Amino acid sequence: MTTFALIGAGPGLGLASARRFAAAGHTVALISRNAENLDGLTTELASDGIDARGFAADVLDIESLTAALYAAGAALGPVEILQYSPVPRADFMKPVLDTSADDLDAPLAFSVKGPVTAVNAVLPGMRDLGRGTLLFVNGSSAVRPNPNVAGTSIAFAAESAYARMLHDTLAHENIHAAQLIVPGAIRPDAEHSSPDALAQRLYDIHAKRDGFRHYSEPLPD
Repeated sequence: MTTFALIGAGPGLGLASARRFAAAGHTVALISRNAENLDGLTTELASDGIDARGFAADVLDIESLTAALYAAGAALGPVEILQYSPVPRADFMKPVLDTSADDLDAPLAFSVKGPVTAVNAVLPGMRDLGRGTLLFVNGSSAVRPNPNVAGTSIAFAAESAYARMLHDTLAHENIHAAQLIVPGAIRPDAEHSSPDALAQRLYDIHAKRDGFRHYSEPLPD
């Protein structure tokens, strides 16, 4: 059995993704900063008969993130699918003229160092399996820079570049890297951007392996 590892576990998209990939036969590793929240999520999943375990780690802490992913693979089986979808902090989203060089340290660590750390931790196991999927979830500022949210616009663009390079470099190893852009808010009543709809879309990207960048719905004009 292989593992679906979710970085940025929460009660919305995270829980929906965990359920969708578990339905396909994967064990579930939930990674988030808050251990108490993880306990609640794993308890809820267990009530549905889903084999899930929480691993506390901060994506801004390379050592803790690496340790969590190694522990997940050792406890649950090798990570075949990695979803990187933590929610950015509000202080990442200052207007561009109010953003200093120091203001970019945390967003870049969050959206670049975090993904690089996570991929480096799971890639050896995927290579041993002979397959794998790397899923990156971003907002619209990843592809359409927004001067009102400079930190995420810059950091998401860098994450996009990294993910695209992975897509091009790892394809011949049967490891598929892809990005899902969610232009607006994730809402339970949204046709294409509800947690369940996005979880299904992510699963389809994993299963179909048809290209790098996908959109949950068209970008608004």
